[in-house]
Amino acid sequence: MKTTKDKLIVDSGSTKTDWCVCREGEVVQALQTQGLNPYHQTEEVIAGVLQNELKGALRVELKPDTEVIFYGAGCANESSCNRVKSVIKAVLGLADVQVYTDLLGAARALCGHAEGIACVLGTGSNSCLYDGKDIIANVPSLGYILGDEGSSAVLGRRLLSDCFKNQLPAPLQEEFLKKYDLTLETVLERVYRQPLVNRFLAGLTPFLSEHRDVPEVHKLLVGSFTEFLTRNVIQYRRPWLPINCVGSIAHAFSTELKEAAEGLGMEMGVILQSPMKGLIAYHGAPSAQLKIDN
Repeated sequence: MKTTKDKLIVDSGSTKTDWCVCREGEVVQALQTQGLNPYHQTEEVIAGVLQNELKGALRVELKPDTEVIFYGAGCANESSCNRVKSVIKAVLGLADVQVYTDLLGAARALCGHAEGIACVLGTGSNSCLYDGKDIIANVPSLGYILGDEGSSAVLGRRLLSDCFKNQLPAPLQEEFLKKYDLTLETVLERVYRQPLVNRFLAGLTPFLSEHRDVPEVHKLLVGSFTEFLTRNVIQYRRPWLPINCVGSIAHAFSTELKEAAEGLGMEMGVILQSPMKGLIAYHGAPSAQLKIDN
């Protein structure tokens, strides 16, 4: 009986990373670490996460010929992919390591082997036109300073801006600042002088979910998703294709996202919180059960 190589399938965002060990078409362990992003973290930091959070939590031994398939935020060019690849090889001692952008992972999870439009709406945002195997068109996301429309980082940035520029009702402003213990001085310090600003901004979005029925918050959400679709997805010129989305923000704010799409005459397709189950199916274990260890 022919055996297949074990696979370590990885989906990494800026906030969290899901790791899944597949053996003979079954998931033998799935676990989670903090996010890995070579744009925001050094190789030493990434190696520390692998050493301290991943290796100690693995309950199964990785065989030497295990195939690592890593889809990650910040892995959009050869240099970044090679940095992640070298760290994984060094820390895990595995030779067969493939590193791709998280956008390709999203497309494969959402569309499988069919043509489609795939979007990521999480800590960051991105989108692409996918031909069933590869990305054939992509409007660059540009990160949370220049782009990332509709992402949690940009939603958090917009929430802060609206708060301090008095675009929210006064009681809501007061509640927000008290809940997160924020002042203008602490916000400016955190945004302009400390690292991992995108995580800080993303961490503010639960407040939006809690107050989504407030008209000003609803307007912020729908407007942000409309901006994402207008500035990115419309450019693929495939109005007959539904818009498929994956990510924590797409899942949490699916109602507002659908409202934005309908306002532009677009049809929403599949919305997933995580791409991992779709990636497991794409890479050969379609019936595997997935339970992630936190």
